[in-house]
Amino acid sequence: MTQRILVLGATGAMGQYLVPSLAKKGYQIDTVALNDAPWTFPNVTHVKADAKDQAFFLELMSRKYDAMVDFMTYPTSQIAAYLPLALKNVGQYIFLSSCRVYADLEHPIKESSPRLIDVSDDPWLLASDDYCIYKARAENALRASGFNHWTIVRPATTFSHKRFQLVTLEAALTVRRAREGKPVVVPIEAKDKHATLSWGGDVAEMISGLVFNPKAMAEDFNVCSSEHHTWGEIAEYYYDICNLNAVWVPKEDYYNILGAHEFNPGLRWQLEYARLFQRISDNSKVLAATGLKQENFRTLYDGLKHEIQRFPELSNMQEWPKSATYDRMDNYLKDRKL
Repeated sequence: MTQRILVLGATGAMGQYLVPSLAKKGYQIDTVALNDAPWTFPNVTHVKADAKDQAFFLELMSRKYDAMVDFMTYPTSQIAAYLPLALKNVGQYIFLSSCRVYADLEHPIKESSPRLIDVSDDPWLLASDDYCIYKARAENALRASGFNHWTIVRPATTFSHKRFQLVTLEAALTVRRAREGKPVVVPIEAKDKHATLSWGGDVAEMISGLVFNPKAMAEDFNVCSSEHHTWGEIAEYYYDICNLNAVWVPKEDYYNILGAHEFNPGLRWQLEYARLFQRISDNSKVLAATGLKQENFRTLYDGLKHEIQRFPELSNMQEWPKSATYDRMDNYLKDRKL
């Protein structure tokens, strides 16, 4: 009997590559996302819907899938509702966490490395529902659940089709500005910090190799490349590939451009507790479990070049509206004649 897999958030940076990988292995796959599917496989059924709609989620759980790959995000208030339902109703539950849960105390970062939720001395971060905190809370809940058919995967920063990162900036402020011949502003404090950026296709193959894998049960994995570069080096890659010029400025200026303020501390925390950490990752555990090899992954340069070449041209930018941050960046550069 064909094994059945449910993939939630299936069209994101990793899901868009994971679904084809699983489909080619012959599984019967149901996918859910808020937008249309970018693939056509006879063994894949796609539903355009909100996977966290309660009635719809309950109906999905009634189907008793053999495995579920969950790319959704669950703030603390939602963890106790969705995760127990998944654990009770699927054969293997693969939960998307993040390498952002890790503190900056051990390099390279292993699965056993300290997490911010366990070692941070910032009371406001620990009292918050920041991404790095609620992901770690969900990890804790899975471990304490009494079930042992879960798998935690922790991607590092992952670039993919229409997803490109430079420090904390995404595609609408990186490659779009390159297409328009405009520079981008980035914090100079990050320039010499190392980052692990992984191509979504390689991350998908790692996750695919953990599906129905006995070595994956009740285990956590860094699903990422082991290649790492400073943000300054990564900025040079962008310049070489798409002529994006990075202007390095003090982080307080950067925060003002982003619109960071007291009631939105997450914008600062993403920089302070992630991009300003040394992010050098150890992926040996997932390689050992799946049989994949680091030398077969795309290099960061080749991966960025591959995806940037697929990015929409200026004539097809309707889905990339200019944001207030975009305008503040223009004004900052203009005022300082940078």
